[in-house]
Amino acid sequence: MKNLTGCGLMLILLWTACKPGTQKTLPIYGNRQPVTKMINGKSVTDTLYQTVSKFKTVNQYGDSISNKSLDGNIYIADFFFATCPSICPIMHRNMLSVYNAFKSSGNIKIISYTIDPKHDSVPILKKYADKLGVSGNTWWFLQGKKDEIYKLSESYLVRKPEEDAKQQFIHDGSFLLVDKQKRIRGAYDGTDPKQVEQMIEDIKELQTEPDQVIAQ
Repeated sequence: MKNLTGCGLMLILLWTACKPGTQKTLPIYGNRQPVTKMINGKSVTDTLYQTVSKFKTVNQYGDSISNKSLDGNIYIADFFFATCPSICPIMHRNMLSVYNAFKSSGNIKIISYTIDPKHDSVPILKKYADKLGVSGNTWWFLQGKKDEIYKLSESYLVRKPEEDAKQQFIHDGSFLLVDKQKRIRGAYDGTDPKQVEQMIEDIKELQTEPDQVIAQ
């Protein structure tokens, strides 16, 4: 096991807007492409942003969780494994501050994908969550097919997990902030408490964006 060489090294920031005197707008990460469509007989060009890929998993309660389960939610994602001796315990101790800040908000989820599904069964994930003091449905620990989870990491723009020659897992330590449109809006070093504090503030900012606000 060895730590990340950096947080989000593969991230490509292609758009950002923050004007003096106006509400802060978080960047949108990843590729973008123009899309032309007809609206009321007129040709209109819009922008299609990169989004997180579809996935199918189960959580620590044995419930089926897919990308559809996150519809209408802002969420934070990370990759880990339960027997990780180095960065994962630090990351998830830091994530507890996020969990405690938003567990009653109703529109914030946290999802942690295991990269060692062979070992990290549903009971193991439940035990892991219990040890952290996590309950309810704000924070899900997810198990899926190994190849699919490794592939999924690419749509989060982080380093693809791998096993070294000693079959020890190497993975990215980033926390990824994702909006309701499944677009990545932030990347933070999960081992750095200051960056996690910044993520909490950015989540609050994101909640105020017009297309992220819960309809009353």
